[in-house]
Amino acid sequence: MKKFKIKTGDTVQVITGEHKGQEGKVMKVLYDADKVIVESVNMIKKHLKPSAQNPQGGIQEIEAPIHISNVALTDKKGNPTRVRFEIQDGKKVRVSTKTNDVIS
Repeated sequence: MKKFKIKTGDTVQVITGEHKGQEGKVMKVLYDADKVIVESVNMIKKHLKPSAQNPQGGIQEIEAPIHISNVALTDKKGNPTRVRFEIQDGKKVRVSTKTNDVIS
């Protein structure tokens, strides 16, 4: 399994592409495709057939995946930053390279 420095629940900012500058929370990381699904970013319209769960059918807006290289983790102030790992008190933690703050 691949290892990424971005996890589910992190706040990220899109750094390139059509949605550049938008921020959101990571809902899911797709490890095999190297992509992430970010809340309220890269919205697409999906046409749904009527089913037992959705008897009406219709058009639904959902988030589409974005390649993980197009997003950057944000620090506490909301600025995009890179991440490094350090051992603190016997635990491996992620640390912002710009501010040296621990990212929880």
